[in-house]
Amino acid sequence: MQEQYPDGAYTQADPYQSGAGQWDAQQYGAYAPAEQGQPPAGAYGTGPQPVQDPAQQGQWGDPAHQGGQWGDPTQQGQWGDPSQAQWGAPVQQPPQPESPYGPATGAQQPYQQPYQQPYQQPQPGYAAYPEVVGQQQSTSAEELDAESLVRGGPRRRKPGGGWRRAVHAASFGLVNPGESADEKRRNELVARSRTHVAGGHHRVAVLSLKGGVGKTTTTVALGSMLASLRGDRILAVDANPDRGTLSDKVRLETAATIRDLLNERHTITRYADIRGFTSQALSRLEILASDRDPAVSEAFSENDYREVSRLLEHYYSICITDCGTGLLHSAMRGVLGMADQVVLVSSPSVDGARSASATLDWLEAHEYGYLVRGAVVVLSMVRTSGKSSVDLDKLEQHFASRCRAVIRVPWDPHLEEGAEVDLDRLAPGTRDSYLQLGATVGEAFAWPR
Repeated sequence: MQEQYPDGAYTQADPYQSGAGQWDAQQYGAYAPAEQGQPPAGAYGTGPQPVQDPAQQGQWGDPAHQGGQWGDPTQQGQWGDPSQAQWGAPVQQPPQPESPYGPATGAQQPYQQPYQQPYQQPQPGYAAYPEVVGQQQSTSAEELDAESLVRGGPRRRKPGGGWRRAVHAASFGLVNPGESADEKRRNELVARSRTHVAGGHHRVAVLSLKGGVGKTTTTVALGSMLASLRGDRILAVDANPDRGTLSDKVRLETAATIRDLLNERHTITRYADIRGFTSQALSRLEILASDRDPAVSEAFSENDYREVSRLLEHYYSICITDCGTGLLHSAMRGVLGMADQVVLVSSPSVDGARSASATLDWLEAHEYGYLVRGAVVVLSMVRTSGKSSVDLDKLEQHFASRCRAVIRVPWDPHLEEGAEVDLDRLAPGTRDSYLQLGATVGEAFAWPR
């Protein structure tokens, strides 16, 4: 029994039949073509072969090989050394018919796999792939910002007032014109006022040789502005050796004074202890008042101020000292010796300007020149907004040539009362002037000392 392939080229011999194409037991069933009656000499078979698949190119053996033989695919249809005939003469390959799937390719070439780089164990601390290493070195967390991740970029702040706020409200927030130039300027001043305090404590001395120019009012207004914008503790100390008026600018919560604090300084171990000696305004500014009893004959001295300052620096980050009008008394030496910067208050008048300039001369003559170069001069208007005969621009240029900055504070009816200072009751121009003062003083908080 024989099975004919579709191309009619070969037949498979039935081991139980005899005749042409029969398996010979003596030759171990060597295969013979249909047109030959006996197997070729020297052939070595392995038994009956499977029926050839038509998808194979008319070959016997593994369909992945084109040599038509069983054995090593690297051998050209032979058993043993491909260059030598096995058991005799070389086997003659029968003529291969034309395959319906394409021309025969001849001897089978060795199968070659694509080259692959051998696996190497990655070293500790390095990525397994070089391209990943390059990406890790070129990227960082700094690139993950709002401008690159948020669609549309960072959102602009809502307008604070004017037509911009009206448009934003009418469009239910869909149209945001952004902040105006004045709002951006104010935000910049607020940021400067919130400058971090280097060293943990900063002392500001407010000076004036002439009374009635708004020195105490400037102390409270400056402290209230900083306290309302910042989150740390700010204290105003009345260091006037005589009866000071700092306690008149806030609503008192206690009758204790700086003298009481000195007498009980050994009992203070935490902020709650020292809070019992101070009064706090609505702006969160705390006040440490001076003695108001006329029977007290002991003056506030340099050692007293130094003792208080060393105690306060553990509980407050900013201390604003309201000084007296004299520069030669003992307490003033302690104030200037420990001050980090000076705010000099002057009225826009001839005598007031001369007194302020003489104060700068005295500071330079007594080795406080560094305080003069970093000082801020406040021209406090003690009159109404009527036009003054004093050339304010020339006066400002004079102090600007000697100090760091000059701030004009306009006349305000609320400050003229001489009572408690409430920032909400100030005129917009006056409030903006104190904001400029807070920003200018706040810049020096980051200066090394």
